[in-house]
Amino acid sequence: MGLLALLYEGAAQAARVGARFAPATGGKTSRSLAARDGLTDRWRAWASGGRDEARPLLWMHAPSVGEGLQARPVLERVRAALPSAQLAYTFFSPSAEPFARGLPVDHADFLPFDTTGDARAMLDALRPRALVFSKLDVWPTLTREAAARGVKLGLVSATLGEGSGRRSPFARAFLGEAYARLDRVGAIDEEDASRLVALGVRANAVRVTGDTRYDQVWARAERADRRGALLAPLASSRPTLVAGSTWPADEHVLLEAWRAARERVRDARLIIAPHEPTPPHLEPIERWAREARIALARLGAADAPTAEIVLVDRVGVLGDLYALATAAFVGGGFHDAGLHSVLEPAAFGAPVLFGPRHERSRDARLLLACGGGATAGHAPTLAERIVLWLNGGPAAESAGNAARALVRGGLGAAERATAIVLDLMA
Repeated sequence: MGLLALLYEGAAQAARVGARFAPATGGKTSRSLAARDGLTDRWRAWASGGRDEARPLLWMHAPSVGEGLQARPVLERVRAALPSAQLAYTFFSPSAEPFARGLPVDHADFLPFDTTGDARAMLDALRPRALVFSKLDVWPTLTREAAARGVKLGLVSATLGEGSGRRSPFARAFLGEAYARLDRVGAIDEEDASRLVALGVRANAVRVTGDTRYDQVWARAERADRRGALLAPLASSRPTLVAGSTWPADEHVLLEAWRAARERVRDARLIIAPHEPTPPHLEPIERWAREARIALARLGAADAPTAEIVLVDRVGVLGDLYALATAAFVGGGFHDAGLHSVLEPAAFGAPVLFGPRHERSRDARLLLACGGGATAGHAPTLAERIVLWLNGGPAAESAGNAARALVRGGLGAAERATAIVLDLMA
């Protein structure tokens, strides 16, 4: 084992020890650590009662919700094509735990830290035929141990940005062997494929398959139940801006823009879904509305249908709430974490607004290029665009049509990615 691998193993072991003492409440890091205390024992417990060795098992890993959205359509298709197979799903971020509960898999839980012992324990418990990663994160120790056992390795919806830190000489030296072990890789586009080969993926292992999120968001938009308990009470002809996955940095600009725009759009309504709907995040928005004398109600409240601002205080519903959007604002463009999914509102035919920090989002660039999206760096510019799109007219209609056409044009990636996975499982 080389020096880099030894240092990596030591860091993973330190994190593993930290999991024993981390509080289950608190910040994201503490919750992530605490969730891994006794994790391999949980996987062993499931395997002892739920693993059927007569059935081949696909293990899919997606770090967070975004990657999970790319994994989901593949899992659904594998389940339909191989009903005899078992499916296991791992994730890394605590935010993905509620999402994982809704997946069509036999078992889902956190991924242990990438130590040699835990990788071997997981492989002993699951005995997978194939291990497939979603988007980019490939774990060096796990891939090494899996390849040594003859487990087939894959990567779907693979993308590597031009400015990614993984393209540095240090990252290539450390991660190159892990990427070289991959048997099949489905890249989003030709540029991603070239960069992945430079990172270490074998050229004969990679093919361009597209981004499975396009299939995922399209399917969700098609399934949205406008007569159901969530959407029916809010159904209205009112011009509606749905702001999704916002952070305080986004809200500082958005609410100032809303104060200016609302005077110019008759009966305008704002539905805002913070990325983390916790009391410390929700209460400042409610306080701002009181001080501005703007009627605000939380989602599900009796007065929500008539309120000017509807504040979403739960997770898992944003993808359906976009069905109400005349236009959408997607958060993260004023925040360090990066822009969230602009495809979800686009699938409903809503033109999409976002902040200036969108350079890492391929979808945002495509929306700007086709006219289905627009960016604003400060409140006055954002207010002008809100007014233009909420008031309707040819410009708003054209932008919405362009956004939906972009998503429609990306369909089929899930079928192509599934073909790669089925090849690994064969």
